[in-house]
Amino acid sequence: MTESELYKELGKLTKEKEYWPESIPYLSTLLTHKSTKIKAKTIWMLGEIGLVYPHLISDVVPSIYSFCKSSEPLLRERAVNALGRIGRGCFSNIEMYWKEMFCFSEDADPKVRLSFIWASENIATNTPDIYAEHIPVFAKLLKDEDDKVRMEAPEIFRVLGKRRPEFVRPYISELQKLSETDENRVVRIHASGAIRAADPNSQIICKSR
Repeated sequence: MTESELYKELGKLTKEKEYWPESIPYLSTLLTHKSTKIKAKTIWMLGEIGLVYPHLISDVVPSIYSFCKSSEPLLRERAVNALGRIGRGCFSNIEMYWKEMFCFSEDADPKVRLSFIWASENIATNTPDIYAEHIPVFAKLLKDEDDKVRMEAPEIFRVLGKRRPEFVRPYISELQKLSETDENRVVRIHASGAIRAADPNSQIICKSR
């Protein structure tokens, strides 16, 4: 089977969720495929399966984590994102790797830093308390040099603001400044959303133009 044919097969399997549980052993074998594209797709799929069937994916998590150390940015990106999805389904499945994931907040590739934020949002959705002492990491990402990273960074404050507003309140003034002055419209909107999540009574008006 060619790379193109295999990728198409994986795309089909993505939509056939009823076959996900029985496909895990097969997908696990593809983690050693020579194609970076196939490995990346497989890692992503295992992450999605781990969200829905966390009790079935635990044995594969170490293999997924191993790609976090890859020299290929795409594989690091997908691995971090997959750990986030799996961790949202069941935090204990990725708990041993969770603290190590914070190094990706400073990854050289902005897409990996972005995936770190996404992963953190996923995990924080069901396990917010573990982030109590780690908010400064995300505050730093509010000032990231990459626009897409900066656009997403306020979203972790929104996720946490809904669940543990006390974590976000010390950063309200910083978020408010972004909502009023940042040159990126999406950053302004997302910063406003984070403030409203932490303080529903806030009268802040986002300058969206």
